[in-house]
Order: sequence, then C-alpha cells, then structure tokens
Amino acid sequence: MKKSLLLIPLIIISCKKDPNVEPAERKDSIVITEQPDTALKMDSAAVRLKDSVINNAPKTKEVLKTGVMRNVKEGQIIRMVDAEQFPLTLGEEFTKDDQEFILKITDFDKPNIKAKINTKQKDFNIRFNQIKLPNGDYDGPFGREITYDVKGKGEVWLMIGKSNMASGNTKGSFTVSLE
Repeated sequence: MKKSLLLIPLIIISCKKDPNVEPAERKDSIVITEQPDTALKMDSAAVRLKDSVINNAPKTKEVLKTGVMRNVKEGQIIRMVDAEQFPLTLGEEFTKDDQEFILKITDFDKPNIKAKINTKQKDFNIRFNQIKLPNGDYDGPFGREITYDVKGKGEVWLMIGKSNMASGNTKGSFTVSLE
C-alpha cells in the first residue's frame, strides 16, 4: 500500500510533460522583412501622375457625374445623405423640363435645418418646393434659402423643383448647401 502511494506522484509528474512545440518561424509560410524607408517613398511627380490617371478614368468621371446614393426615376432625382455629414454641398443637374430633386436626410436630430440653392444661371427657375418632417408633415413652398425648425428626430426630405408661379429656365446645374 505504501509503495502504491509513492507511485502516484510519479505518475502525475510523468503525465504533466509539456508537449514538444516547434518554433513558429519554421511552420509559417509568410516571411516579413523590413524595407528601408527610401523604398516606400514615391516621387511626388509619380504620385501626381497616379492621381491624374485615377481622376481622369472614365469610371471616376461617371461616379463624379452621377453621384453616390443617387437614383433617377421618371423625372425624379433622389439622393440620400446622412445628417452626420453636415455641413455639406451637393451638386446636381436638371436635364429635362419638370424634373424634381428629392434630398432625403437620414438620422436628422438637430433643432433646425439650413439649406441654400446656388446656381450660375440668373434666370434659373428653381426653389425648395416642400419639406417633409420626421413626423410625416409637409410644409412649403419656400424660396432658394430655407431655415426651418425641425421637431423630432428621423428622416427629413427637401424637395426641390421649379416654381409654377415664376418663369425661367428649368434646365441646368445647381448646388445645395446644407448645415
């Protein structure tokens, strides 16, 4: 019995052997080497050339022209922006008569909204027609500038189009600045 009690610690010690672990360097297939700083730096002319190639690429020009988060459907241009991006300025263009631009502002939680339409054409017939508030109410019409107290949080829509009470050109480019 005493002999078996002496064997128990020996058995426990022999079972607690650490497994053989080979260093990770021998098993990895990726080798990381340091490169000197001079190899990573590019000539500024090369950087400008690369930027020029990217900016003049046909796909880049298409995205810049059509915009991001933009849908065109039956005379309506709809764009979405997040209120966290304020202040911002968006460029847009009406190419047909009777087009309407709807700017949907998501996650709006500020006490008021300020917006302004800028054009280069003096006879451009354009204005803020309506605003849709987070509670679903509509208000309008307005002029080319709007400062509106918004109660509640949620999605706000700004609807831009021609004024039926005025004359002038209804095609052309414009920008909408938001604060």
